[in-house]
Amino acid sequence: MNNIDFQINRRSFLNRSGVGIGSVALASMLNDELKAENKPTEKWTGVIEKPHLPVKAKRVIHLCMAGGPSHLETLDYKPELAKMNGKPMPESFTKGQPIAQLQGRKLTCLGPQHEFRNYGKSGQYLSSILPEIGSVADDIAVVRSMVTEQINHDPAHTFMNTGTQISGRPSMGSWLLYGLGAETDNLPGYVVLTSVGGGQNQPIAARQWHSGFLPSRFQGVPFHSKGDPVLYVSNPNGVTRKDQRAVVDSVNALNGIHNDQVKDPEISARISQYELAFKMQASVPGLMDVSNEPQHVLDMYGAKPGDGSFASNCLLARRLAERGVRFIQLYHRGWDHHGGIKNASKNTAGLVDKGSAALIKDLKERGMLDDTLVIWGGEFGRTPMAQGNGRDHHIKGFSLWMAGGGIKGGVSHGATDELGYNSVKDVVNVRDLHATLLHQFGIDYRKFSYKFQGLDFRLTGVEPANVIHQIIA
Repeated sequence: MNNIDFQINRRSFLNRSGVGIGSVALASMLNDELKAENKPTEKWTGVIEKPHLPVKAKRVIHLCMAGGPSHLETLDYKPELAKMNGKPMPESFTKGQPIAQLQGRKLTCLGPQHEFRNYGKSGQYLSSILPEIGSVADDIAVVRSMVTEQINHDPAHTFMNTGTQISGRPSMGSWLLYGLGAETDNLPGYVVLTSVGGGQNQPIAARQWHSGFLPSRFQGVPFHSKGDPVLYVSNPNGVTRKDQRAVVDSVNALNGIHNDQVKDPEISARISQYELAFKMQASVPGLMDVSNEPQHVLDMYGAKPGDGSFASNCLLARRLAERGVRFIQLYHRGWDHHGGIKNASKNTAGLVDKGSAALIKDLKERGMLDDTLVIWGGEFGRTPMAQGNGRDHHIKGFSLWMAGGGIKGGVSHGATDELGYNSVKDVVNVRDLHATLLHQFGIDYRKFSYKFQGLDFRLTGVEPANVIHQIIA
């Protein structure tokens, strides 16, 4: 291969690399006269030098049940609602309340579509469609009094991830990376995986893992569980690792010169992204190949290498956690059940139940659950009222569970009313969840902010927030 061909291949590689480099002229980047000394990139260690509080968690695995799983079919049994099945919903519950697609319609109660059972020594009362999660009932804390402020999927996801419905704010994973850094320098500190099945495939926008006004080095990186895990992570034809090293060094040299002139933090992020992309070409393929896991581990998760399932993503989440990734987010986009909720909820639960429980068991067996915070839940719940044979969006009461990272196991917190409509006891707002998350990492949410456009921004915003001390061990 002649020199011209080599430059074209390198130029093609950079054009297609997808690491968000910016607009530096490629021709200048590839000038042989600008080869740089191979200097290690400074590792980001976070702005919080000393924890505000005792540290109980080192990493988060967020199992996001996208679409709004019905608490009434999963984690919050309501026998009174069962008795009211087919009867008019009392107006006292709904008058003046926001209801997504049922507004102005005749409202009829829909009883729980599945039996609930006691699980574990703690006797946690959970749906029969989640028997595997039931097998770890003594390791989880169920919060049954969640509320949110956004009744449609996308703004509700945005609120759950960023603490506000306003687009452009940093996600909770980005906040953690900014505050604490990552424990790895050859993988992103924030990784996102998605899966589908069981219901309508709920769309998820990339802004859900964006860094917002924080430097772009803190944004989440989506991994694919099929094909190339990251776009263009494989070597382009004709380009060796030595060639790529030379390209990265040349680009970093140019960016360094520019940074000396303008002192733009995004240029430092650009340099780190180039360096990380280079390192990922060596680290990611081995990470994503789960075929070397023992068969009993694959069986425990119900994972098949390369199938792109939620179960396989749960196994990948454990492998990512082992390698120092700070925030791991798994979206299962199958919980939007406006119709046919009895069969649909069972089908969707069947796709996530085994993997979720296996993750808890696996982390526990490896001694990692103590400092890994696992969160399982959606962006909102579902109405006690029928929408045909399904349920509509609901923000006044829903459920999630947490485990590990200093969270008590075998406990329940809060409650909704007898029909599962309003959270009435120990109400937990999404901001309270964020405050609790930060607390487990040794961060006082009131002392953790970022100045942008003259204002001090926090993950929890300016509204009151409360740590859920009742579920903390």
